[in-house]
Amino acid sequence: MSIHPIMQKLADKLQRTDLPEFAAGDTVRVQVKIKEGDKERLQAFEGMVIAVKKGPQGSFTVRKMSFGQGVERIFPYNSKVVDKVEKIRSYQVRRSKLFYLRGLRGKAARLREVERSK
Repeated sequence: MSIHPIMQKLADKLQRTDLPEFAAGDTVRVQVKIKEGDKERLQAFEGMVIAVKKGPQGSFTVRKMSFGQGVERIFPYNSKVVDKVEKIRSYQVRRSKLFYLRGLRGKAARLREVERSK
């Protein structure tokens, strides 16, 4: 089942192009728009990307530790809530989804940092 060419052009136009390339294992800082009353501000959510879902309605999952508690948040690529994504650090991983990090602590959760070509 193929998509009509006009619908494909519209879908391509709606895709965000300002997000950097990142994969599972990268540490990212996501600037999230928070609305409080009539004011709007940016709040940073910094953590490791543990899953990336591709496609027209793709998303990525970011996990961080907050006061000893694991916090995960799923961000759709085309969400208006996501203002900016900065890639901070890359790690060499052997899986596309890092859900095993949920159960690991300390040295067991350590990953090896690697420089990726840009």
